[in-house]
Amino acid sequence: MVLEVLARTTSSLTAPEVYRLAGTGSTNGVRLALNRLAHQGLVGAERRANTVFYLANRDHLAWPAVEALTSLRRTLINRMVEEMTAWEVRPVHASLFGSAARGDGDADSDIDLLLVRPDRVDEEAPPWAEQVDRLRGLVSAWTGNHCHVFELDRARLAEHLRTRDPIVDEWRRDAVKIAGDELRQVLRRLPRTGGRK
Repeated sequence: MVLEVLARTTSSLTAPEVYRLAGTGSTNGVRLALNRLAHQGLVGAERRANTVFYLANRDHLAWPAVEALTSLRRTLINRMVEEMTAWEVRPVHASLFGSAARGDGDADSDIDLLLVRPDRVDEEAPPWAEQVDRLRGLVSAWTGNHCHVFELDRARLAEHLRTRDPIVDEWRRDAVKIAGDELRQVLRRLPRTGGRK
Protein backbone atom coordinates (compact mmCIF):
# COMPACT_ATOMS: atom_id res chain seq x y z
CA MET A 1 0.00 0.00 0.00
CA VAL A 2 2.91 2.37 0.69
CA LEU A 3 4.17 2.16 -2.88
CA GLU A 4 0.61 2.42 -4.18
CA VAL A 5 0.17 5.73 -2.33
CA LEU A 6 3.49 7.09 -3.63
CA ALA A 7 2.74 5.90 -7.17
CA ARG A 8 -0.43 8.02 -7.19
CA THR A 9 1.31 11.32 -6.49
CA THR A 10 4.27 13.39 -7.59
CA SER A 11 4.33 15.26 -4.27
CA SER A 12 6.57 14.52 -1.31
CA LEU A 13 4.70 13.06 1.65
CA THR A 14 5.49 12.48 5.31
CA ALA A 15 5.08 9.03 6.86
CA PRO A 16 1.84 10.07 8.67
CA GLU A 17 0.44 11.36 5.35
CA VAL A 18 1.30 8.09 3.60
CA TYR A 19 -0.30 6.17 6.49
CA ARG A 20 -3.50 8.24 6.26
CA LEU A 21 -3.75 7.78 2.49
CA ALA A 22 -2.97 4.05 2.69
CA GLY A 23 -5.70 3.54 5.28
CA THR A 24 -4.02 0.44 6.69
CA GLY A 25 -1.18 -0.55 8.99
CA SER A 26 0.32 1.83 11.55
CA THR A 27 2.29 5.05 11.28
CA ASN A 28 5.38 3.30 12.63
CA GLY A 29 4.95 0.37 10.22
CA VAL A 30 4.60 2.77 7.29
CA ARG A 31 7.69 4.69 8.44
CA LEU A 32 9.71 1.45 8.61
CA ALA A 33 8.51 0.44 5.13
CA LEU A 34 9.39 3.87 3.74
CA ASN A 35 12.87 3.69 5.25
CA ARG A 36 13.45 0.23 3.71
CA LEU A 37 12.26 1.48 0.33
CA ALA A 38 14.53 4.53 0.65
CA HIS A 39 17.47 2.25 1.47
CA GLN A 40 16.67 0.24 -1.70
CA GLY A 41 16.46 3.41 -3.76
CA LEU A 42 12.80 3.08 -4.79
CA VAL A 43 11.89 6.05 -2.61
CA GLY A 44 13.76 9.27 -2.01
CA ALA A 45 13.90 10.60 1.55
CA GLU A 46 14.58 14.26 2.27
CA ARG A 47 14.88 15.66 5.79
CA ARG A 48 13.42 19.14 6.25
CA ALA A 49 13.83 20.44 9.80
CA ASN A 50 12.54 17.60 11.99
CA THR A 51 10.43 15.92 9.31
CA VAL A 52 11.33 13.41 6.61
CA PHE A 53 9.51 13.70 3.28
CA TYR A 54 9.29 10.73 0.92
CA LEU A 55 8.92 10.73 -2.85
CA ALA A 56 8.77 7.87 -5.35
CA ASN A 57 11.94 7.47 -7.41
CA ARG A 58 10.45 7.05 -10.87
CA ASP A 59 13.96 6.83 -12.37
CA HIS A 60 14.68 3.54 -10.58
CA LEU A 61 15.03 0.57 -12.94
CA ALA A 62 12.34 -1.30 -11.00
CA TRP A 63 9.80 1.55 -11.13
CA PRO A 64 7.94 0.28 -14.24
CA ALA A 65 7.38 -3.02 -12.41
CA VAL A 66 6.21 -1.12 -9.31
CA GLU A 67 3.71 0.84 -11.40
CA ALA A 68 2.41 -2.36 -12.99
CA LEU A 69 1.99 -3.99 -9.58
CA THR A 70 0.35 -0.97 -7.97
CA SER A 71 -2.18 -0.73 -10.81
CA LEU A 72 -3.35 -4.37 -10.63
CA ARG A 73 -6.70 -3.46 -9.07
CA ARG A 74 -7.43 -0.89 -11.79
CA THR A 75 -6.38 -3.39 -14.47
CA LEU A 76 -8.73 -6.01 -13.00
CA ILE A 77 -11.62 -3.54 -12.99
CA ASN A 78 -10.90 -2.48 -16.58
CA ARG A 79 -10.81 -6.10 -17.76
CA MET A 80 -14.08 -6.88 -15.99
CA VAL A 81 -15.73 -3.81 -17.53
CA GLU A 82 -14.50 -4.85 -20.97
CA GLU A 83 -15.74 -8.43 -20.52
CA MET A 84 -19.18 -7.40 -19.25
CA THR A 85 -19.63 -4.82 -22.01
CA ALA A 86 -19.74 -7.75 -24.45
CA TRP A 87 -22.41 -9.65 -22.49
CA GLU A 88 -25.55 -10.55 -24.41
CA VAL A 89 -27.63 -10.20 -21.23
CA ARG A 90 -26.36 -7.25 -19.24
CA PRO A 91 -26.71 -7.03 -15.46
CA VAL A 92 -28.85 -4.42 -13.76
CA HIS A 93 -25.80 -3.84 -11.57
CA ALA A 94 -22.36 -5.38 -11.11
CA SER A 95 -19.73 -4.29 -8.61
CA LEU A 96 -16.69 -5.43 -6.72
CA PHE A 97 -17.05 -5.42 -2.96
CA GLY A 98 -15.02 -6.63 -0.01
CA SER A 99 -11.24 -6.61 0.10
CA ALA A 100 -10.78 -6.36 -3.68
CA ALA A 101 -12.89 -3.20 -3.75
CA ARG A 102 -11.13 -1.72 -0.72
CA GLY A 103 -7.69 -2.66 -2.04
CA ASP A 104 -6.68 -4.51 1.12
CA GLY A 105 -6.89 -8.12 -0.08
CA ASP A 106 -4.08 -10.63 -0.29
CA ALA A 107 -3.29 -13.91 -2.04
CA ASP A 108 -5.86 -15.74 0.09
CA SER A 109 -8.69 -13.24 -0.41
CA ASP A 110 -11.66 -13.95 -2.64
CA ILE A 111 -12.56 -11.50 -5.37
CA ASP A 112 -16.15 -10.69 -4.35
CA LEU A 113 -18.56 -9.64 -7.07
CA LEU A 114 -22.17 -8.51 -6.64
CA LEU A 115 -24.33 -9.26 -9.68
CA VAL A 116 -27.95 -8.13 -9.92
CA ARG A 117 -29.51 -9.86 -12.90
CA PRO A 118 -32.49 -8.52 -14.82
CA ASP A 119 -35.98 -9.53 -13.73
CA ARG A 120 -37.24 -12.74 -15.32
CA VAL A 121 -33.72 -13.97 -16.10
CA ASP A 122 -33.13 -17.39 -14.57
CA GLU A 123 -29.69 -17.66 -12.97
CA GLU A 124 -29.18 -21.10 -14.54
CA ALA A 125 -30.46 -20.29 -18.03
CA PRO A 126 -28.25 -19.55 -21.02
CA PRO A 127 -26.74 -17.19 -21.92
CA TRP A 128 -26.74 -15.66 -18.42
CA ALA A 129 -25.23 -18.68 -16.65
CA GLU A 130 -22.49 -19.07 -19.24
CA GLN A 131 -21.57 -15.38 -18.99
CA VAL A 132 -21.30 -15.57 -15.20
CA ASP A 133 -19.27 -18.80 -15.32
CA ARG A 134 -16.92 -17.32 -17.93
CA LEU A 135 -16.39 -14.17 -15.87
CA ARG A 136 -15.74 -16.21 -12.72
CA GLY A 137 -13.11 -18.24 -14.59
CA LEU A 138 -11.49 -15.18 -16.15
CA VAL A 139 -11.23 -13.33 -12.83
CA SER A 140 -9.61 -16.38 -11.23
CA ALA A 141 -7.18 -16.70 -14.16
CA TRP A 142 -6.33 -12.98 -14.09
CA THR A 143 -5.72 -12.82 -10.34
CA GLY A 144 -5.01 -16.32 -9.05
CA ASN A 145 -7.76 -15.69 -6.49
CA HIS A 146 -11.11 -17.44 -6.18
CA CYS A 147 -13.96 -15.34 -7.59
CA HIS A 148 -17.05 -15.42 -5.37
CA VAL A 149 -20.15 -14.17 -7.19
CA PHE A 150 -23.07 -13.02 -5.04
CA GLU A 151 -25.80 -13.21 -7.64
CA LEU A 152 -29.42 -12.22 -7.14
CA ASP A 153 -32.39 -10.59 -8.79
CA ARG A 154 -34.11 -7.38 -7.69
CA ALA A 155 -36.69 -9.26 -5.59
CA ARG A 156 -33.97 -10.98 -3.53
CA LEU A 157 -32.07 -7.73 -3.27
CA ALA A 158 -35.22 -6.08 -1.89
CA GLU A 159 -35.53 -8.91 0.64
CA HIS A 160 -31.95 -8.37 1.83
CA LEU A 161 -32.74 -4.69 2.20
CA ARG A 162 -36.03 -5.35 4.03
CA THR A 163 -34.40 -7.68 6.56
CA ARG A 164 -31.51 -5.24 7.06
CA ASP A 165 -28.97 -7.87 6.10
CA PRO A 166 -25.51 -6.53 7.11
CA ILE A 167 -24.11 -7.46 3.71
CA VAL A 168 -26.16 -4.61 2.18
CA ASP A 169 -24.14 -2.16 4.28
CA GLU A 170 -20.94 -3.79 3.01
CA TRP A 171 -22.16 -3.43 -0.58
CA ARG A 172 -23.04 0.22 -0.01
CA ARG A 173 -19.71 0.95 1.64
CA ASP A 174 -17.42 -0.94 -0.76
CA ALA A 175 -19.14 -1.12 -4.15
CA VAL A 176 -16.90 -0.33 -7.11
CA LYS A 177 -19.22 -0.33 -10.10
CA ILE A 178 -18.30 -2.60 -13.00
CA ALA A 179 -21.49 -2.53 -15.08
CA GLY A 180 -25.09 -1.36 -15.05
CA ASP A 181 -26.57 1.30 -12.81
CA GLU A 182 -24.95 2.60 -9.63
CA LEU A 183 -25.91 0.49 -6.61
CA ARG A 184 -27.58 3.40 -4.79
CA GLN A 185 -29.85 3.95 -7.82
CA VAL A 186 -30.78 0.26 -7.94
CA LEU A 187 -31.55 0.23 -4.21
CA ARG A 188 -33.60 3.43 -4.45
CA ARG A 189 -35.77 1.95 -7.24
CA LEU A 190 -36.58 -1.25 -5.35
CA PRO A 191 -40.20 -1.73 -4.29
CA ARG A 192 -40.85 -0.32 -0.83
CA THR A 193 -41.37 -3.20 1.59
CA GLY A 194 -40.87 -1.51 4.93
CA GLY A 195 -37.08 -1.62 4.70
CA ARG A 196 -34.79 1.36 4.95
CA LYS A 197 -33.64 3.23 1.88
